[in-house]
Amino acid sequence: MQDVFRILRGKREGSTLALRMENLIRGRNPPQYQRSPCKEVRAALRKRPEEELQCLEMTTKRKIIGRLVPCRCFRGEEEIISVLDYSHCSLQQVPKEVFNFERTLEELYLDANQIEELPKQLFNCQALRKLSIPDNDLSNLPTTIASLVNLKELDISKNGVQEFPENIKCCKCLTIIEASVNPISKLPDGFTQLLNLTQLYLNDAFLEFLPANFGRLVKLRILELRENHLKTLPKSMHKLAQLERLDLGNNEFSELPEVLDQIQNLRELWMDNNALQILPGGS
Repeated sequence: MQDVFRILRGKREGSTLALRMENLIRGRNPPQYQRSPCKEVRAALRKRPEEELQCLEMTTKRKIIGRLVPCRCFRGEEEIISVLDYSHCSLQQVPKEVFNFERTLEELYLDANQIEELPKQLFNCQALRKLSIPDNDLSNLPTTIASLVNLKELDISKNGVQEFPENIKCCKCLTIIEASVNPISKLPDGFTQLLNLTQLYLNDAFLEFLPANFGRLVKLRILELRENHLKTLPKSMHKLAQLERLDLGNNEFSELPEVLDQIQNLRELWMDNNALQILPGGS
């Protein structure tokens, strides 16, 4: 018997729900967590010679054009630094030099360090659009994150964060959140006010349910909730008309949630390693 089932159900006007079921009959490796753009390889920091201005020269790999673009610094003028990368530097705290560029900093990468907390000064960087802090030792996300009103991408994966603060709702520009591999047991109601969110990754957490009004996130295209403790989905999810990919593998579903049949543009659904008793379309 084939190990991949493509079941076409719920034929509606102009849409068909295609469900992928894997590992239900025989084992096959589930899809790897699809990481957000914060996971791209970044160039390391370098310092210019002492005889020149003591400014940071750094490069960042732009995901759109796929080539290295240097940040520009001008002699005799204020340093214009928009990207800082301190990944894999064995840091225990955010470098103080970061705060020298709070007016111009747009991207900050602190991947794979041993940072335990984020200082209040960091949240004065109101031009920040991308904050990447995966694989650190954070235990919480401070409420001061509400100050980052221009933040578009946030990566806090592989930390010890237990919850999102209620005022995360103030970061209304957020489009991508990667928070996989954290002991997050629930999402605050304020989370559902992130109306520009298009990608949400919450794999390998402790989620038992989603907020009842989760369907407010109508711009979601990718939702990954693999390896949680979910048994049901909120009925409001029928409003997620733009959702194309949904990963619910390794949860505790005993049946396919009926609301999935109402998500018109869903193209990819993973339900492997659940406790489904009946396959969709089966008897």
